[in-house]
Amino acid sequence: MSAAVLDQPLSRMNRPAAAARDATRAFLSRATRQRAPADDESTDNVLLVVAELVANAVRHTIGPCALHLELLDGSIDVCVTDHSPPLPQPRTPSTDGAGGWGWFMIKRLATRIHIKPVPEGGKTICAELPW
Repeated sequence: MSAAVLDQPLSRMNRPAAAARDATRAFLSRATRQRAPADDESTDNVLLVVAELVANAVRHTIGPCALHLELLDGSIDVCVTDHSPPLPQPRTPSTDGAGGWGWFMIKRLATRIHIKPVPEGGKTICAELPW
């Protein structure tokens, strides 16, 4: 059986967050057939990180973005590529509704996070989550 991999371009015009969630659910279904998740929260955690990374790419950059998911040995790599070189600027989480919780949540759920530049300009943010 081949490894579970998803490469999904996300257009700003076609509800990128919804497209990312739908594609991720289909990917996770395939991944589950190959290997059971680490625990009951694994599926929700992957969906949360995908939603947050895509939302940040849409909110804080211009142009399209892309989602890459890959089932690794014991984890799932969640990567979102955008066309804006500046790195994420974490904020202190706020309880007044002003946000700041996304990066905090990603750091809490991921076992590893790395950011790599894209040669054409931009970056790819990857978060590895247990699976």
